Amino acid sequence: MNQDPAKKRFPASPASMFGMVSSDIIEDVLVDLAKENEQSLANLSEYAGSFKDPRVIEIIFLLSEYWGQDSSTKYQAVEILDRFMILHVEEVYKSSAEYRNIMERSQAEPWNSLKIRLCDTFMLHLASCVLIASKLYFHCHIVDYNIALKFFGSAGYAYTKAELLRSELTVLRTLDFRVNLLSPFSYVEMLLEVLGHNNCSLSLKSLREMCIMILDLVYLVRNIIYDMILKTSTDLQSPTALQRIKFLPVKEDQMLLAASVISAGAFILGHDSWNQVLDHLHCITGITVNSLFDMSSAILKHSIGTAMLPKH
Repeated sequence: MNQDPAKKRFPASPASMFGMVSSDIIEDVLVDLAKENEQSLANLSEYAGSFKDPRVIEIIFLLSEYWGQDSSTKYQAVEILDRFMILHVEEVYKSSAEYRNIMERSQAEPWNSLKIRLCDTFMLHLASCVLIASKLYFHCHIVDYNIALKFFGSAGYAYTKAELLRSELTVLRTLDFRVNLLSPFSYVEMLLEVLGHNNCSLSLKSLREMCIMILDLVYLVRNIIYDMILKTSTDLQSPTALQRIKFLPVKEDQMLLAASVISAGAFILGHDSWNQVLDHLHCITGITVNSLFDMSSAILKHSIGTAMLPKH
């Protein structure tokens, strides 16, 4: 049988192992993750999440799966792409004639033509973010340029190796080489480790697998879920622009999302242990039980429907 040359085949990822790290190390890592989450929210761009469109996320997920990547790669690629594109579009716009407010004879390119160029290179930058994320995960799972170029050729894109290299350098330089961005999945795995030390009654392996499926869903219907939470919190069907801006830190709070995903997964796997897991997550993260309940309920509504929603 002929193998698709554009598809990378890797050995299966090893199963995650919990309980192998001492509680002291876990506590230190958890504190660092919490600080990084707080710092990220404190320095949040007003355009954060603009490139987490479901269609874009679906492409990243499918491409990561096509290239045999681990779950951590696809989530990190989404975060890298969103952070990069916000800064990249800003840089490109600042180079336009409209931004500089100068005469037509200037060498600055019109913004409309620059927008076309941004669209033409978007897939290239998207793939570059997946490639970078693959290098951050594990060296033997790296997607090389030949595999990427074969994919582009099969998809009808005529990119060259030089263009792919330039695109990757553009991403790295724009982000000042700070590409090891955390994703909600990093928080999920750490919180699961803590739950293991707290003698969680559920199978952590099964809970992790469930969390991956739920996190996939949340990424793909992200706006619907968060719009539901915003409307519930404001008691308005049409929240104002100001309310949406103030709500942005909630949408980008990775610790809240991770804890809520675990809570939703625990409810699906075993109703009896759900309250225990919810209390554990509250104690671990400091997030109120009400916030965890509201978020996980919104997730569950879009995963198992309203008939089986938990009561609080």
